Amino acid sequence: MADRPTLTTTAGAPIPDNQNTMTAGERGPVLLQDYQLIEKLAHQNRERIPERVVHAKGWGAYGTLKITGDISKYTKAKALQPGSETPLLLRFSTVAGEQGAADAERDVRGFAIKFYTPEGNWDLVGNNTPVFFVRDPYKFPDFIHTQKRHPKTNLRSPTAMWDFWSLSPESLHQVTILMSDRGLPVAPMFMNGYGSHTYSFWNDAGERFWVKFHFKTVQGHKTLTNEEAESVVGKTRESYQEALFNTIENGEFPKWKVQVQIMPELDAEKTPYNPFDLTKVWPHADYPPIDIGELELNRNPENYFAEIEQAAFSPSNVVPGIGFSPDKMLQARVFSYADAHRYRLGTHYEALPVNAPRCPYHHYHKDGQMNFFGQKTGNVDAYYEPNSFGGAVEQPAAKEPPLKISGDADRYNHRVGNDDYSQPRALFNLFDDGQKNRLFNNIAAAMAGVPGEIIERQLAHFDKVHEDYGAGVRQALKEQHGYEANAIPVTGKTPQEAAE
Repeated sequence: MADRPTLTTTAGAPIPDNQNTMTAGERGPVLLQDYQLIEKLAHQNRERIPERVVHAKGWGAYGTLKITGDISKYTKAKALQPGSETPLLLRFSTVAGEQGAADAERDVRGFAIKFYTPEGNWDLVGNNTPVFFVRDPYKFPDFIHTQKRHPKTNLRSPTAMWDFWSLSPESLHQVTILMSDRGLPVAPMFMNGYGSHTYSFWNDAGERFWVKFHFKTVQGHKTLTNEEAESVVGKTRESYQEALFNTIENGEFPKWKVQVQIMPELDAEKTPYNPFDLTKVWPHADYPPIDIGELELNRNPENYFAEIEQAAFSPSNVVPGIGFSPDKMLQARVFSYADAHRYRLGTHYEALPVNAPRCPYHHYHKDGQMNFFGQKTGNVDAYYEPNSFGGAVEQPAAKEPPLKISGDADRYNHRVGNDDYSQPRALFNLFDDGQKNRLFNNIAAAMAGVPGEIIERQLAHFDKVHEDYGAGVRQALKEQHGYEANAIPVTGKTPQEAAE
């Protein structure tokens, strides 16, 4: 039998007996001096860290981004130059479910990528949908509350969800996607990914362009009906983890075609829609997707907790040539994601191996809990900046060009003059009869137990999208729940609109 490593305490001392507690006599009490027992129990008490507030249940793997197209005239980012290959970590997730939730639930899926580029880490934190439920970060905590548990019943509340959605017509686009066939993919490999937000590129000449990122599954789309998902969950709650892990372990590496939509900076002032609105897409006829490369997943993590649970993604991680936009949701996430990691993982979360850059990096952050790396300034005497001791210095060449779009600071009403119905209508018109019927039935199923007043308010929004949309949901409600629509007169207006 080959030699095996020696079991030790965390301080390195060999453990002579890992089976029996030290006691005063064979039948006596346990001794406090059994430090090995105390260490073992104390570590067990601290094995859990706070789960993510959203996107708690996730699955991930390592891979590579290979760039074959040429977009060098739009961005100076080294990871996006022709022929570049960049290692990456991709984490998929559901939004609402806790860590123990079933994988095969109807929900939006997170699609978060950490690119380990030669200029630092670039994180692209998106979803499997090109839009979202809200466009203003002020409403994001309220929306997430509707997806979590009711404070009294401790159950998920369809009433809360539909109440919020019916009072927030900007959610129609995302709700339609969520309740459609694509709202329940079979496994991570069979769905698209999107940067969702509008980001920006900038080139060596200091020119800025707005950009949308798309990751189109090469495996094709495979989805589950609600009934099929119930059968899957009845057999396993880990269907996504099993599928992703086993597929990669078997050498069948999933791939996505990488595309970008590019908009010249000043075009943002000309579009009939707000191109920085997270509830809107850019029409492909106006800004055609450009193929730039391929993303492949080809390696499973060795330790799920260390490499996936502790993986920390934030839109604040950008590199020269890639920047932000006036997208309000993106602006808020630039703060909130990094802040969530500092709370959940600790001040130095980016020093963890899975989060650390793979290029040289230097900074003047100092001390704090779990500082196991000392200083990263380049010189022990340089613990402040500026200094005369050869410490790290700024790099003016990395400066981003200024935004040309600006305005007066105010709390702008994001609903006045905003069309929240045309894009959901365009999506609805793409569905065939079978897809529409499944959409109607999925919505009706999700409305079980919701008060009539809220149902009617939501139906009024569906009517504004398309008369067939509202009529189809009404018929499904009648067939599933015996609900007679139009039992309560409503205006379809939000309380704010009614007050005005």
